[in-house]
Amino acid sequence: MRTAPRAAPCPAGRLAGFDVREGRPLPFGATRVPGGVNFSVYSTGAASVALVLFWRGAEEPFAELEFPECYRTGSVYAMTVFGLCAEEIEYGYRIDGPWDPERGDRYDAACLLSDPYATAVGGRETWGEPGDRRYRYRSRIAPDGFDWAGDRPLGLPMQDLVIYETHVRGFTRHPSSGVRWPGTFAGLAERIPYLVELGVNCVELMPVLEFDENENHPAGLHDYWGYNTVGFFAPKASYAATGVLGRQNDELKSLVKQLHAAGIEVVLDVVFNHTAEGDERGPTFSFRGLDNRVYYMLTPDGRYYNFSGTGNTVNCNHPVVLGFVLDCLRYWVSEYHVDGFRFDLAAVLGRASDGSPLANPPLLETLASDPVLAHTKLIAEAWDAGGLYQVGSFPDYCRWSEWNGRYRDAVRRFLKGEPGTVSEMADRLIGSPDLYLRRGPVASVNFVTSHDGFTLHDLFAYNDKHNDANGEHGGDGDDANHSWNCGHEGPAGDQEVLALRRRQACNALLLLLTSHGVPMLLAGDEIGRTQQGNNNAYCHDSEISWFDWRGLAENADLLLFVKRAIAFRRAHPVLRRRWHITGHANGALFPDVSWHGVRAWTPDWSSHNRLLAVMFHAEEEGAADCVYLAANAHWERHELELPQLPDHLAWHRFADTHAEPPAEQPGAEPELADQERVRIGPRTVLVLVARERRGR
Repeated sequence: MRTAPRAAPCPAGRLAGFDVREGRPLPFGATRVPGGVNFSVYSTGAASVALVLFWRGAEEPFAELEFPECYRTGSVYAMTVFGLCAEEIEYGYRIDGPWDPERGDRYDAACLLSDPYATAVGGRETWGEPGDRRYRYRSRIAPDGFDWAGDRPLGLPMQDLVIYETHVRGFTRHPSSGVRWPGTFAGLAERIPYLVELGVNCVELMPVLEFDENENHPAGLHDYWGYNTVGFFAPKASYAATGVLGRQNDELKSLVKQLHAAGIEVVLDVVFNHTAEGDERGPTFSFRGLDNRVYYMLTPDGRYYNFSGTGNTVNCNHPVVLGFVLDCLRYWVSEYHVDGFRFDLAAVLGRASDGSPLANPPLLETLASDPVLAHTKLIAEAWDAGGLYQVGSFPDYCRWSEWNGRYRDAVRRFLKGEPGTVSEMADRLIGSPDLYLRRGPVASVNFVTSHDGFTLHDLFAYNDKHNDANGEHGGDGDDANHSWNCGHEGPAGDQEVLALRRRQACNALLLLLTSHGVPMLLAGDEIGRTQQGNNNAYCHDSEISWFDWRGLAENADLLLFVKRAIAFRRAHPVLRRRWHITGHANGALFPDVSWHGVRAWTPDWSSHNRLLAVMFHAEEEGAADCVYLAANAHWERHELELPQLPDHLAWHRFADTHAEPPAEQPGAEPELADQERVRIGPRTVLVLVARERRGR
């Protein structure tokens, strides 16, 4: 029996003065090994690959090492270089190959390419400082050895979360923040006591993966939000007080550790639908030069499909790209202990290479079933810029939750007093069973405002967007805001207008924090933050976008309202359901949900009605939890007949947005003098709770 001859082993050698040997193909990226660093990079069409080495901060490389052909395994080039100190170097790749854009090949050896798996990126350490465009986005190797001191992801039940969406830089950049290192991870950590006092237990951080704030914007404006990722494994260096020292990785880890110690989970907003390379007119600094046809969705003539609205779309369901996304998420969970991810324009993640929606997207299924991510929260923005809107139909595999855009729109339209909105508002209050019946209310991340759109203050101060400062002639930003200025556009001096705006904000907050599902607050809404009518402040690193800490005193009453509403939600499990209610009593005193109107037990679902009342009830171990909510979007007051309680119970008022502030703490709510009827003012939300009668 003859056997095929074995290939000769690839010998160790010496390149550019360094001892080298064939490296390990996996893991991809740069990895410390005894005596040196292992470099591994993937490219299907490369004719040659060279590793370019720099001393940190140097303009010119000190070595350029071409991978011997025998150091290639399949389409992976791997080489171990000895005598390197990982903390002292930066690196990149030059890849030569065919230049044939119509076929999708854009190899260019003149471009220095960043490693997609780089765990740190050099050149962006100081916010807003122009970098050297010849050698930007240098790949670095993150330091090892952070002491987690036993920290682990918290694993809080989804139904117990109150999410707080914030921007790391914007949260403490304002001079009023009073922190030592404004606009940084360390600055946010200094303000953790505020988050604890507010009562939130999860922060959703807008993009903290490395991006270039100077890219593609006129002078004075920035890519402030950061939805154009440069380094998917690398923290944003300029968000760290220690970024100039290369310690941004440890500073972000320290922030996560401190948040966990305070009982607060961390969700990262991640952007896998596109990259910062743009379309064919954009820069080539990584994926395009590594393997353009693999990493991007391309049209038959080699152009870029644009389902993200930014020029390109990542080819997420290609097996190699799928593996990249999975590796990235595993890295953030295992190395940074993050508790979850919110996926920007997640509908893209379910598209095939030609852009068509897949019935069973491999990436979404893989992330849902991955063992490392098993207890990680996965939240989808279930739409994209190509018109694919999947709220309620996102491929979930019993794991994914969604930003519920239909909740946002329903609350806004209801509070405006639009006709025909009561029935949908009822569905949204009980966790949107019309959308998530199989998955339960925890699939619905409820929100009224987010970074994208009006703030809560502006929602009731502007009918129209005012985006002229963005430099796009007012053409950017959504036109369908369902906002209402309460009778005057913009800043107002009329006290009646101001009182109505404040009441509408409280109405929205109270509905949000008493709805089934997972509530999400936008940072600053609790103190009346305004963007002056700008509903797309993505490019403003200024007071337009920053959290103004003077609002804590100036809007103390609104802040107190939010704190008490969050505490009320936490005190009542009947508002935090894991599964949908049924409308049945199941032997209890009342059904788990019942609907009411001007008359108890008699809801009005007609299109002209603008009043909705609901009673939530649960009994566990003999203790009853009963909350009654009435929302009047009418411009007239009404008198409501209340459901009758047993003799030992009485209705107590938690909040009346027209007249009474919320009770100071759960259990301190005043008892109603009239237990049969209650008045509800115009454009008002009323919340009552059943408690033991006073003196019993």
